[in-house]
Amino acid sequence: MVAKVYIVYYSMYGHVEKLAQEIKKGAESVEGVEAKVWQVPETLPEEVLGKMHAPPKTDVPIITPDELSHADGLLFGFPTRFGMMSAQFKAFLDATGGLWRTQALAGKPAGIFYSTGSQGGGQETTPLTAITQLVHHGMLFVPIGYSFGAGMFEMEQVKGGSPYGAGTYAGDGSRQPSELELAQAFHQGKYFAGIAKKLKGTA
Repeated sequence: MVAKVYIVYYSMYGHVEKLAQEIKKGAESVEGVEAKVWQVPETLPEEVLGKMHAPPKTDVPIITPDELSHADGLLFGFPTRFGMMSAQFKAFLDATGGLWRTQALAGKPAGIFYSTGSQGGGQETTPLTAITQLVHHGMLFVPIGYSFGAGMFEMEQVKGGSPYGAGTYAGDGSRQPSELELAQAFHQGKYFAGIAKKLKGTA
């Protein structure tokens, strides 16, 4: 019995995508778990993206709302816009009304990861406000808590993330996820996959 974990994200400059790939590695380190990375559709025109100096999207497949129901567990990743999830990801979730009507996602475990531009830019408000999306679908929010251990208490270097999930700081866009942030993302994938596998086995 294989537990399918979908890692679904939106990334404008690549920071969230890097976390997603590391989360995938962590999830796949759990025996009996199959992880797949997806991205949600872009909503901005190419002209606007060009003015924002956004790099071209990678070849990660684009998911449709209905495909969410095929997963046994879902991890959602997005950058922050004014302390909340980006409009691109919100637009994708707004299109899941059909799944809500049939309660196709009810009971599925779900986690959150994210990127912000600064230390006060929403490392906690972003996942906190995103939980409402999970609640209305009846999904089971799976935070990492303090299971990452000593990495949660690091004070000597700048580190994104929180008990809600893995995170990174993008700064002006030039900063990339640190080794510690990537380690936390790997941990989230592994931790979440273990829970998804347990729930799959008892279903």
